Amino acid sequence: MMDALAVVTQLRDLASEPQNREAIVQDQGCLPGLVLFLDHKDSNVLLATLQTLRYLAELTQNISTMKNELGMMVSLENLMEKEGLTDDITVLAKDVYDVLTGPVNTQTFRTPAQQQRRNKSQFFINTSNKKAKTVTLQIEGLDGSDQRGMCEEALLKVKGVISFTFQMAMKRCTIRIRSDLPTENLATAIASTKILQAQQVVKNDTGEEVLIPLSMSSTAIQENSQVPDYLPEDESPEKELDRAVSRTGAKEDGSGSWLNTAASFLTRSFYW
Repeated sequence: MMDALAVVTQLRDLASEPQNREAIVQDQGCLPGLVLFLDHKDSNVLLATLQTLRYLAELTQNISTMKNELGMMVSLENLMEKEGLTDDITVLAKDVYDVLTGPVNTQTFRTPAQQQRRNKSQFFINTSNKKAKTVTLQIEGLDGSDQRGMCEEALLKVKGVISFTFQMAMKRCTIRIRSDLPTENLATAIASTKILQAQQVVKNDTGEEVLIPLSMSSTAIQENSQVPDYLPEDESPEKELDRAVSRTGAKEDGSGSWLNTAASFLTRSFYW
């Protein structure tokens, strides 16, 4: 049986893939359910929900639908003003709110290079929020799903990490963190896996990417007291992703999808 955190975590992972964002927003159950989760008591559910919404807002044509979804803007405003929440949640709620209320880019023509950059864009990259920053790491040893899982577990433990997304083909991880979190803390957490090593990706004066070695943090890293649980491999909906809403390269199957399961769960959640 799925729980709220499992559902929203999988929706977040689906939303991280650009080709899935329109389908998620157009689904009759997912967007209302995500709005419902903005009032959830579990901070992990709140954070994952906001991360999902921020991914979905990357697609310009989704913004109007999301903005007009019943309860969306009010719920975001409540999170921005609510006391007792972590800075990660407050910062992210404001990011989502600003994107939905900001000017919409109406540009319809893009060169292939521009389109490629757009497809690779991740949430927070263009935000002007001064309380958070984005770091890109090149991770040696990030060869497959097992190593990715180890990296995720290490990053989730670091207090101040807001969100992250992987580019497995390039062995990179783009991480959104609080502005006062030293990048060395990320490298130290990743190195604690004993398998992975991280270098920071930056651009030099000529615009070329260079790798900067990171020293290990000499101070104890603050860890999150609560880390969201992930589904066991044999129960994970990941195996169902080769259907209507899918990972890159997956084939469509009209017989149903994991998204339908999630939407059904979200719909039933209105009666809890």
